[in-house]
Amino acid sequence: MATGQRWDPLRDVERMIGSLTSNALNSTAVPLDLYRSGDHYVITMDLPGVDPGSIDVSVEDRTLTVRAERSARADGDTQWLVRERPSGTFARQLTVGRGLALDKITASYQDGVLSLSVPVAEEAKPRRIQVNLEGQGSQNVVNSPADQSSVGGSQPQ
Repeated sequence: MATGQRWDPLRDVERMIGSLTSNALNSTAVPLDLYRSGDHYVITMDLPGVDPGSIDVSVEDRTLTVRAERSARADGDTQWLVRERPSGTFARQLTVGRGLALDKITASYQDGVLSLSVPVAEEAKPRRIQVNLEGQGSQNVVNSPADQSSVGGSQPQ
């Protein structure tokens, strides 16, 4: 990895494997936004007009799948003049990188937008390692950005 690059477990997110519908002629992409907020990644997807009970979020291996269904109007005497709003089953699959707690994903649906919060796994979070000095009793090296010169808690004079 080149100097200055940050490791991002979601850089492997595939833009879109495909939008799946019950009718192959009626495929529509599910738009999404993805951003990091603290120790969580947040995915928001536009799913206006879908039946909230039809929303299914699942994870298998490293694939996150979201499915939802928008029912077609079922009036028998309806004569369509323009029909641009797609109906059927919509799906979006994302392949995610390692370092995420996929078993702790939370989801909410409000105003036609599905929000998923994907926490960074504890083992992937940055942490400091304490360095013990061997052969000098129990003194520790203090890794403080403010004072790089202290040893064992004593201040230089």
